[in-house]
Amino acid sequence: MVVTQLPRFHYLVFKNPPPSFKFFPKPKVPIKSAASTLFSAPKSTLSTTEPIPITDFSLPDEPKLEISLDKLFVPPETQVSCDDSSLSTRILKGSNIVLSKYARDAQVVQAEFVKSSVRTEDCPSDGLPEFALVGRSNVGKSSLLNSLVRRKRLALTSKKPGKTQCINHFRINDSWYLVDLPGYGYASAPQELRTDWGKFTKDYFINRSTLVSVFLLIDASIPAKKIDLEYASWLGQNQVPMTLIFTKCDKRKKKKNGGKRPEENVKDFQELICGFFQTVPPWIMTSSVTNQGRDEILLHMAQLRNYWLKH
Repeated sequence: MVVTQLPRFHYLVFKNPPPSFKFFPKPKVPIKSAASTLFSAPKSTLSTTEPIPITDFSLPDEPKLEISLDKLFVPPETQVSCDDSSLSTRILKGSNIVLSKYARDAQVVQAEFVKSSVRTEDCPSDGLPEFALVGRSNVGKSSLLNSLVRRKRLALTSKKPGKTQCINHFRINDSWYLVDLPGYGYASAPQELRTDWGKFTKDYFINRSTLVSVFLLIDASIPAKKIDLEYASWLGQNQVPMTLIFTKCDKRKKKKNGGKRPEENVKDFQELICGFFQTVPPWIMTSSVTNQGRDEILLHMAQLRNYWLKH
């Protein structure tokens, strides 16, 4: 079945970028002050900020991660209430995402590499929905992709940053795509080539009509990086649907050594970007080593994809 081009939905409302955010130049067209909020929580249900404990997420010696109602990502046609005693069981583990009726058919049965492209117009034209993985070089994009499809070498991994240099499409279950994009921030290639990567990646984000959501990977084992904040800012400013994927959450730093735990870095990153988004972006904590977050990502992709196909 070939799916015709469908309108892209937006679930982020961007406020104003910080003055120092210059990763990408501002678009020539004016940015609207408000956007559709299909994936924001209904205001009528956000009557409290009482934290909701996320059970079975933290390690035994860790405090429970708590999320207030106004920080939840609530899909459309989904109701949440502070009086719902089962709400905590409907939140994906290690995330702020509430499950909806669209969270089905999430299992990966088949995965295959299709093609590499250097221009958006050269990408597959069959109209299937797709999710793009992007992040700072060596953040673990290829490892996460392999984890999602339960294959060790579907996407080649490398200890050398900048390995991915094209828009790489992987067809899943003959019905949708995972897309591996070039990393940003560092690569061993010449500056001219790195500039080209940034240009065609930006063009892909803005003009790819079948793009359901960008999954922006952030290294949770270290404090927030300015370049990651810039990238999130640019995506929001251009109203590109985005989910934050915090990687390397298995790397637990000892407080006595001055390091922060992954959940602390996750919280810090969200606090840094919350001033620039009127709606809370969905986020998931992951580890390609322990496969933490793998099923949660697939369920989240499923509900986004199924809603996209229906509308």
